[in-house]
Amino acid sequence: MAPVSMQAPVCLIDNGTDGRMSVQQGALQILEQIQEPVVVVAVVGLYRTGKSYLMNRLAGKQTGFALGSTIQSKTKGIWMWCVPHPSKPGHTLVLLDTEGLGDVEKGDEKHDTWIFCLAVLLSSTLVYNSLGTIDNNALEKLHYVTELTEHIKVKSSEHDQTTELMRVFPSFLWTVRDFTLDLKLNGKPITADEYLENALKLKLGSSPEITRHNGVRQGLKDFFAPRHCFTFDRPANRDNMKRMEELTDADLEPCFVEDTQKFCSYIFINSKPKAMRGGLGVTGRMLGNLAVTYVEAIRSGKVPCLDSAVESLAMIQNSRAITEALQFYRKEMERWVRLPSETQEALSKIHAAAEKQTVDIFFRGSFNDHEHKYQKQLMMPAKEIRSFFNNQRGSVLKEYEEWCGRNVEESRRVCRAVISRVFAPLEEAVSGGSFMKPGGYKDYQTALANAIRLYRQEKGKGLLV
Repeated sequence: MAPVSMQAPVCLIDNGTDGRMSVQQGALQILEQIQEPVVVVAVVGLYRTGKSYLMNRLAGKQTGFALGSTIQSKTKGIWMWCVPHPSKPGHTLVLLDTEGLGDVEKGDEKHDTWIFCLAVLLSSTLVYNSLGTIDNNALEKLHYVTELTEHIKVKSSEHDQTTELMRVFPSFLWTVRDFTLDLKLNGKPITADEYLENALKLKLGSSPEITRHNGVRQGLKDFFAPRHCFTFDRPANRDNMKRMEELTDADLEPCFVEDTQKFCSYIFINSKPKAMRGGLGVTGRMLGNLAVTYVEAIRSGKVPCLDSAVESLAMIQNSRAITEALQFYRKEMERWVRLPSETQEALSKIHAAAEKQTVDIFFRGSFNDHEHKYQKQLMMPAKEIRSFFNNQRGSVLKEYEEWCGRNVEESRRVCRAVISRVFAPLEEAVSGGSFMKPGGYKDYQTALANAIRLYRQEKGKGLLV
């Protein structure tokens, strides 16, 4: 299957006219076609901070995600752009551009929290975009990290889940735009990563002020590792900033172009494929199912649970894997079987070859079937299928038994047709009284033996029944 390459982004998760989130079918149909691993990069941050520009550059385009040049936020919900990964063959790069946080026209803090949580849940790399510097004000605007344990669970029964969440959360990149400071600390040059870690230093004490100061910082340390930082110079003057989609690299400040190239290169090389708890790799098709699972949980007032998502994904993927494997088995049997087969062994050989490929197809499409529950369903005997599933689900053995039954019936039909043809002269002779004469019985025996010989010599009768 050819890799999916979209010419423009589409909406993945829409707010809806009623204010409730919904996953868009058009985006799901695109993800359905991606059966290879995905590297998912999501960008979050305050509105009007240039998030979409970075996503366009990661897509290798100048335009795509809406940039806008006014005080109004352009992106609503979560938008998706899938392109072949530029440095990981056999992988698709999925870019998620999220609705700007803190939009004054929206004024819905709870909705912003869910947008942030969905970006965390769906991505393998989370980019947080801000303007100016990483100061206390900038950190307080990232307060969503302090609420993650309230909105995301590993298991519904667990309380202290910080360590588990860190294992499955994406890597974290803070991009600081329009950065004008010198990267120095105590007079010595530092890296952007060191700048970030210095900003995340905790204060000692337990006063309300210190607790508030440490809140976001502790959350970032608890939930996101590794953490990295990229600083960007201002890209252009004020007038040119309003038409960023029209500008080429030659129109932008050289330092900004260099910063952008370093950022994109880092993402391409270091961003890992999306994986679930336990290191289970995610394909585009599975990512779509995850989005549906998480949004349905949010719509129903529940807290998205990672283990429940794995179980739900396993059920969806493995049920689909069974269906697709059985479809292949049926096509292979239809392709090679000619009923009636001369022997049961001939039918059995075709079945064995098709069965081997069918199991391989199931394994390629299965997910988290460590206990072989779904593989057993695929191979379950017909009697057990009827007992457990009220005969509504199929299996390879059930299909094979049906082929064997059809082979027997077709053999009987062909045999009856041959008998009718080769014994017709004998029946006519008997009806006409040809044997009602002296020596007639001997002639009858000779004619009967000849008819039997002709019947046995006939080819293509199938099983001798």
